[in-house]
Amino acid sequence: MSTPEKPKSDKMLPAQEAAKIYHTNYVRNARAVGVLWAIFTICFSIIEMVVFIQPYWIGDSVNTPQAGYFGLFHYCIGNALTTELICKGTALDFASIPSPAFRTALFFVGTAMLLVVGCMGCFILFWFCNAGNVYKICGWMQFASGVLMVLGCMIYPDGWDAPEVKRMCGEKTDKYTLGNCTVRWAYILAIISIMDSFILAFLAFTLGNRQDNLLPDNFEVEGQEKQ
Repeated sequence: MSTPEKPKSDKMLPAQEAAKIYHTNYVRNARAVGVLWAIFTICFSIIEMVVFIQPYWIGDSVNTPQAGYFGLFHYCIGNALTTELICKGTALDFASIPSPAFRTALFFVGTAMLLVVGCMGCFILFWFCNAGNVYKICGWMQFASGVLMVLGCMIYPDGWDAPEVKRMCGEKTDKYTLGNCTVRWAYILAIISIMDSFILAFLAFTLGNRQDNLLPDNFEVEGQEKQ
């Protein structure tokens, strides 16, 4: 009398267990990378705010006629008779900004900053919506922020021919020619933030696609199903 065959479920048990272990590790790794992405996004938003607020985009050097520095909207120029710096410009008063190019750069960089801050606000959606979709929304916001930062950094030098900038940097100063002045750390940080935004956007899209491709709990190995 032949021995009855074991149920098919018994044959598939090792494969199912292996698939569940793989699925658990896959989810755990995706979540770990997602947490790192969120931390870097928070750091990136802080960088964007610093770039927007700080007035150290360009500044004086040892050869400049006047001491001072310029940002997107706030600037300070030294008095010719004293060493005191006279500061002007606010983000809420476009008329106080010395160049239309500076105003345009202010708009682009400010919008880029708001997009990144909005991306952090989207973190709460992870508790209510599909995580893959949230990652993709944040990815598009970070990508758009990077594009706006590129525009802001490219347009900003177009305002270097403003009379206030020439007064500080010398008469040789012109559009995209800084004369005797130098580029300061905030401008460099703005350029670095462009690369950060595109890297974070790429990572967000990757996480979103991985989230869509997570293996289900009832995954079965195809080869075992056919036995």
